[in-house]
Amino acid sequence: MAAARAVVIGAGIGGLAAAAGLRAAGWDVTVCERAAALEPVGAGLALAPNGLRALDALGIGDAVRAHAVPQEMGIRSPGGRWLLRSSTEQTVRTRFGDPIILLPRAQLVDALLSLVPDQAIALSTEVTSVAFDTARVATTAGDLDAGLVVAADGIGSAARAAMFPDHPGLRYAGFTTWRLLTGPVADAVQMAETWGRGTVFGVMPLADGRVYCYAAAPAAPGAHSDDELAELVRRFGGWHEPIPSLLAGATSSAVLRHDVAELARPLPSFHRGRVVLLGDAAHPMTPNLGQGACQALEDAVVLSELADAADGEALPSALASYTAARLPRTTDVVRWSRRAGRMTTWTSRPAIAARDTTAWVLGKLAPGALLRGLDPIYDWHPPETGR
Repeated sequence: MAAARAVVIGAGIGGLAAAAGLRAAGWDVTVCERAAALEPVGAGLALAPNGLRALDALGIGDAVRAHAVPQEMGIRSPGGRWLLRSSTEQTVRTRFGDPIILLPRAQLVDALLSLVPDQAIALSTEVTSVAFDTARVATTAGDLDAGLVVAADGIGSAARAAMFPDHPGLRYAGFTTWRLLTGPVADAVQMAETWGRGTVFGVMPLADGRVYCYAAAPAAPGAHSDDELAELVRRFGGWHEPIPSLLAGATSSAVLRHDVAELARPLPSFHRGRVVLLGDAAHPMTPNLGQGACQALEDAVVLSELADAADGEALPSALASYTAARLPRTTDVVRWSRRAGRMTTWTSRPAIAARDTTAWVLGKLAPGALLRGLDPIYDWHPPETGR
């Protein structure tokens, strides 16, 4: 008997992880990707312990760790003073069994692609409509009949809009972000996030000597500069080293800028009929906790475990279980990420002084308090496999 077919919309991190997990669960998977080639968009990518456990469940956790640099948390002021820094005893690794790791986004995509055969990915294939009850998928390359459709079509998900047309959709979070990769640097760079007046600049070293930088600042939606690197220099060139040197060594073409949007109101469900939402299609969030990719990987692992191809009649119940497992958790993570972001957007001098003092006191007197606050996010474990 032929395996049941699952169609995945989108070949990003969440879509590829879902394809890998569903193939392991017995599905014949076709990934529809509208791009003509898989060229990962983005610069660096941080994975927390929960995301690494999801990769372990897919069988590629150690391969990803081998190409990454462990990171630890630190917060600085624009003048360079450390407000909060991980101690030897209080680290993410000691508390959760893994550190936060950073790697180029392309390396994670390559690791996921190793689990999905080339013939399973239909490039230049855009999905134009999906029948929720029958899972029939119309594409620019022809129609596909499926038993399950996984919509991993990103933050502007057409599938989400079709499934829940009365939902208000995305809301602009009030700030824009920049990301860039520098060339290899000679001197060692420490991971740190620097908080200014409504602005943030993050520095994270990569294993190959390059440095991933990200920045955020309040901006009108849709605003752009003719030279985004010059805009970064204008805003952050006077901050502590190595920020000015890293910007001086960057190229304008390496800078990516995107406004940040989130789904402030949770969806009523992550599925309808035989179609299920995953990753940014289901729960777009602000980047402040670095959980976008991690939550997409969690989604993929949970869905793959529940949606066993051997029992197609149980699929409606499985998708209901997926919503029950993922909707409350991701709703919390979206809210926590929004809350974390608010502190970095403050511009009032008294509020900033209170924020920085609180961070310094926590770092000195209660270094484990911040890590304990991350327990609900980082201490996630994949469901027990029944296979």
